[in-house]
Amino acid sequence: MLNCHMDVVAEGDPDAWEYPPFDAVIADGHLHGRGSMDIKGPLALQTYAAAALKHRAPGDVIVAHTVFEERGGWGMEHLLANREVEPAAVIIGEVTQGDITTGHRGRGEVEVVLRGLAGHASAPERARNALDLLPTVLRALEDLAGRQESDPILGKASLVPTGIDVLPESRNVIPDEVVVVVDWRVLPGSTDEELVGQVQDSIARHLPEVPPGLRLEVRMAKEHQQAYTGHHEVRDLFTPGFLMDANDPVILAAAQAVGKREGSGAAEIRPWMFATDGGWSSGVFGIPTLGFAPGEERFAHTNRERWELEEARWAFSRHSDLILAVQRVLA
Repeated sequence: MLNCHMDVVAEGDPDAWEYPPFDAVIADGHLHGRGSMDIKGPLALQTYAAAALKHRAPGDVIVAHTVFEERGGWGMEHLLANREVEPAAVIIGEVTQGDITTGHRGRGEVEVVLRGLAGHASAPERARNALDLLPTVLRALEDLAGRQESDPILGKASLVPTGIDVLPESRNVIPDEVVVVVDWRVLPGSTDEELVGQVQDSIARHLPEVPPGLRLEVRMAKEHQQAYTGHHEVRDLFTPGFLMDANDPVILAAAQAVGKREGSGAAEIRPWMFATDGGWSSGVFGIPTLGFAPGEERFAHTNRERWELEEARWAFSRHSDLILAVQRVLA
């Protein structure tokens, strides 16, 4: 199965881009704009690569472009959980700059909810400011970040606060709810329950007792998601991690088939820095999964997103050999 996702992250301020984010400008040998590299360019590449194999592939080549990868991977999970397809291997089209990737850390989004009693800012004595708990919570998260486990290949798990939402939003009101958003890059095998428990324990060490009138809750972030079909669910924002053995026959065959863009020998084998739908296909459903696509990770999710066209042409030329090599190993 060839897989890319159809969703993209928000573009931010259009005026901050060198080229308009949705004009698909071709300049300086690159396709510029949101989704050019993550991941509409590779999606088109995979689609045409499969079509080019119409009369050559000894087995099926499934092209599955899924939804909500950027928000937990609901499309991939749904596709595989419902056995709509049962691939023997998955090739993810997230950018690798021509390398073969074997896995990544997962991603969990955790929320620490602080609650108090709202009041007029002119009379703070009548309220219980939920922000009073914020400094202690941030220290607890910093402490927990420093105690994360490490993997010799994937590196250290990491967590960092990425947002603080305050309600009510009016600046002349003492808030009764503050939500601290935590982005957590987790090692394979982590679960929702473990993440919530670790945050609770760290906060308890820094705050043995919550002051009267204030409350605190730790939970996985949830989001109501609706697909273009109309189907909708409330889902935890969690993508599992995974790691394939670099000496797995599928990985070795893929690296040999792709080769290097410049020079001789097999492609480099390494993990991604970011999470992908491969966390579901390999980490949960146990399907051999690898990544291969042109593009540089440093441009993903930025207002400088671009896709080098010459590298894209080279990667397209390697896809047939890659797919056939994987099929031969699995035959």
